[in-house]
Amino acid sequence: MVDARSDKAFPVSWDQFHRDARALTWRLSGDQKWQAIVCVTRGGLVPAAIVARELGIRMIETICVASYHDYNQQGQLKVLKPVSQEIIDLGGGEGAGVLVIDDLVDTGRTARLVREMLPKAHYATLYSKPMGRPIVDTFITEVSQDTWIYFPWDMGLAFQPPIVG
Repeated sequence: MVDARSDKAFPVSWDQFHRDARALTWRLSGDQKWQAIVCVTRGGLVPAAIVARELGIRMIETICVASYHDYNQQGQLKVLKPVSQEIIDLGGGEGAGVLVIDDLVDTGRTARLVREMLPKAHYATLYSKPMGRPIVDTFITEVSQDTWIYFPWDMGLAFQPPIVG
């Protein structure tokens, strides 16, 4: 797993993040009528809000999965809050018509976990790394596996650690 001190850094500004979220929305705005969004927290919260607004989706659910425990290394996956049964029941119990949104697919571990719960959902991310690429249906930008993405909330003039943590 890549370390946050990697020489390959991909800083994403708020403007770029918003443009990428709108680009993702554009790709998702075809003939499909989405019944709900499931956002993978925490990274999927911001892009899910943008996609929901742009597509007029009001049914928004979260699945809370912890995988990065110290901002540097991925740890064991832990589901803190599963998807509600009401959302799982859409599409005949397999999530057809559900749009899963996350900021990034890295190794694909989180995406696989969510896919087990919603096998017919459409999985979309802003950014993808090669190991996770086969698991997502739609993404905007692919970066190398050894690149560390710095999201807007991670940056000021330098990396900003969370207030509590």
